[in-house]
Amino acid sequence: MFELISQRRYLLPFRASRLPQQLTDVLVIGGGVAGLRAAIAASESADVLIVAKETLEQSNTWYAQGGIAAVLQPLDSYELHEKDTETAGAGLCDRKAVQIAIREGPQRVLELLSWGARFDKQEGNPHNLAFTREGGHSFARIVHAAGDATGRDVAETLIRICRSRDSIRIIENAFAVDVLTDDGRCVGALVIAGDQLTLVWAKATIIATGGAGQLYRETTNPRIATGDGIAMAWRAGATLQDMEMVQFHPTTLYLAGASRTLITEAARGEGALLVDRNGKRFMPDYHPLAELAPRDVVSRAIIQQIRKTSFTHVFLDVRHLPTAAFRARFPQLAELMDQFGIDLAKDLIPVHPACHYMVGGIDTDEMGRTGIAGLYAVGEAACTGLHGANRLASNSLLEGLAYGARAGAAAAEEAARLTVQFPQTLEHRIPPSTKTELDITDVTSSLRSVMWRNVAIERNGDRLAETREIIAFWSRYVMDKIFDPQSVGRNAVRALELQNMLTVAALITQAAYTRTESRGVHYRSDFPERDDEHWRLHLLWRRPMETPIPEPVD
Repeated sequence: MFELISQRRYLLPFRASRLPQQLTDVLVIGGGVAGLRAAIAASESADVLIVAKETLEQSNTWYAQGGIAAVLQPLDSYELHEKDTETAGAGLCDRKAVQIAIREGPQRVLELLSWGARFDKQEGNPHNLAFTREGGHSFARIVHAAGDATGRDVAETLIRICRSRDSIRIIENAFAVDVLTDDGRCVGALVIAGDQLTLVWAKATIIATGGAGQLYRETTNPRIATGDGIAMAWRAGATLQDMEMVQFHPTTLYLAGASRTLITEAARGEGALLVDRNGKRFMPDYHPLAELAPRDVVSRAIIQQIRKTSFTHVFLDVRHLPTAAFRARFPQLAELMDQFGIDLAKDLIPVHPACHYMVGGIDTDEMGRTGIAGLYAVGEAACTGLHGANRLASNSLLEGLAYGARAGAAAAEEAARLTVQFPQTLEHRIPPSTKTELDITDVTSSLRSVMWRNVAIERNGDRLAETREIIAFWSRYVMDKIFDPQSVGRNAVRALELQNMLTVAALITQAAYTRTESRGVHYRSDFPERDDEHWRLHLLWRRPMETPIPEPVD
């Protein structure tokens, strides 16, 4: 069904000897929290090159309003945080991955603090840090910066460190097309920089490209989140895991003409309530934790309540909370509401779920290694097993820091061991397409709509089957094309992104079709129950994608 997606090794033809070239010890593709932390770790003993799709300030990390979950208070414990993580993960968390992130998390947070991160303060607490509680957590263990601007502060801190180090070079506004492999080893990447195709040779390569939220019409993700790293790893022969697991954030601003701006979960942690069009609070009807239930539960409850009330959205109610204190706690949210004329003391905030986080991704071990020598993956592009079937709030920045540091150190160590002769004879040819051209913008928009309609919060076999057919049809006309920047110009990147989006969409849909149960963020209305007897396992995907490899949970 997805023959062209499975057959493509590279998206562009090339001949190494004829292209401009750069060399580095460690190549980091992506500039979010995981990639930046990996670069810092690798730079301790290696030369590092960061290739960022846009500027370093354009990443999911920059826009993250939630905080970092870390056990830093004496009454909290690793075991409690691990239990919360595994409860949210619905039986698919890998125990070792959970323990690594949670037990190394406090060190990573304190490290950021020593580097100048401006976490919110409260005198008398450990390290004078303010802690909050969010959905799914049994303890107040979340640290924030500037109330609801944690991601930005963390990113600024890491960017400052990276820019200050002579051993780190940064190329911004550059698009990584594919990772290069030779004799089973990753040897760098093919990159478009300034409309020119360039080869970057590297002894070790780290994919840190983030998620794929742009696959969906409704998303909190920035425009660059098109699943590029996951797709390029797939083409290189890496194994993917749990691709059906896509998380949808329950509360994004739902106003005509406004972007789907995330309204942080911490607002509900501070007492904000969800009500329907009739003013009825409905979350207690769906879960004992009400508004503090895991994200998959809240998102699904909102969709069901929207259906019950025949409306387009629900509302977040903060009118009962002290307005001045709420504005001080959530300054970005307050400023956003001011822009749209919403009075927090009098008005309800219209909200709706949106695609937020890719739980599945490139299968890695505890050091970020993939199954391909010299290739690592970290952050949202990776699947460590930490999140299982659903990510616990504020565990994503934690994962990026913990596993970014590990992967960067491991990549530098591998690079130091290697004496590599980069293959100047490496080349790849692609026959010209014989099929009709399609409108790239139209196909992209249509793909996002069908994914939102059929492969989002609620799924069923018929709609998933329909989506498979639609993606297979589009892929026949898109995946055989060559979108060379020399001939296509500035539209080449958008077209290459679509090829990546079709690849990842096919994998998500195929995985969702295969898993005939409901678990975590994956809900099948035709199989609404969790089935541990048959499905407490990971689905691993290698080319071709027709049949997955089941793997028991560690």
